Amino acid sequence: MAAKSKATIADVARAAGVSTATAGRVLGGYGYTSEEKKDQVLKAARSLGYRPNALARSLITGQTRTLGVVAGDIQNPFYASVIRGISNVAEANGFGLLITNSDESQAKEVHSVELLAQKQVDGLIVTPTDTRKARHLHNLRTSGVPLVLIDRAVAGLQVDRVGTDNISAAEQAVRRLIDAGHRRIGIVAELVEEEQGELAQFMARAISGDPVDSETLYPSWQRLLGYIRAHRVAGLPIDPRLTLRAGSYSALAAEQLVPSFLDQPDRPTALFTTDGTMSEGTMRALAALKLQIPSDISLICFDDLDWMSLIDPGISTMSQPRLAMGEAATRMLLERIRGEEAPPRTVLMSAALIERGSVAKR
Repeated sequence: MAAKSKATIADVARAAGVSTATAGRVLGGYGYTSEEKKDQVLKAARSLGYRPNALARSLITGQTRTLGVVAGDIQNPFYASVIRGISNVAEANGFGLLITNSDESQAKEVHSVELLAQKQVDGLIVTPTDTRKARHLHNLRTSGVPLVLIDRAVAGLQVDRVGTDNISAAEQAVRRLIDAGHRRIGIVAELVEEEQGELAQFMARAISGDPVDSETLYPSWQRLLGYIRAHRVAGLPIDPRLTLRAGSYSALAAEQLVPSFLDQPDRPTALFTTDGTMSEGTMRALAALKLQIPSDISLICFDDLDWMSLIDPGISTMSQPRLAMGEAATRMLLERIRGEEAPPRTVLMSAALIERGSVAKR
């Protein structure tokens, strides 16, 4: 049997008794048409099973009604929740999504941005892999494509951004450990390479109270600043040996380094992990060492993952508003697509401490 041919605008126009131009205006959602003729066209379209041609519509309106997303790692629960928030708002406003993954590689990010631009998306939401060398994002902004950054900023790039107030959140987490009596608190963080200098130099400046431009730091460096601030506010000395630098976005790296980190005479009595990846690696290491939480070591993590509430005891954590971050970024992007010309906005959301019993008093 031959496949049934698709109904065209001309078919709808004939069935509705109107001109093709009138049918096109009604079905394309542009121009003026009387309510009577609009009803005729819509009824005819439904009876014929007409489906609009998105490509043809984009040629008329200049919009594809699609948004592009470049996530750092879509397997990471952080990005999964953020993308869900993006999807919620996009769908409610009649937009589709094209989602790509950079794997925290700038080369892949550049390729993803180029691909999405070629697909003529109406705007992009990007988590930049490099907060300083992001010429492709500057070029995108110059070309007029609406762009919103999520989680990280880029130096000199004047666009809307949504993130977490990482410094304050980390300070709150470490302060919780200090209030429980802990004085030797370790921090497990990626701390990927920074142009500003090595870890020792960075910590020396932060500990001394010298100004640090934190806006374009990677989140783990911002959370290290919060860790340092909590100690300074409490009047406690900071031992640089209690900072474990994984150097990559890898749970395996944390898992391999934590045992030697804890194998010292005056080892930390508590740990603060800066995100879900570091938390996963740290938990595997603690299990292999047969250390009990919180009797052997206390733990507070950053970012709330499902498994943290399923084990006994549960893991206390700083929970980021990931869904809300995705929703806010999408609303901001849609405003830019509609022509909003306000100055670039930065929205930093608060994280909430969720207590589950992984902190013991000292």
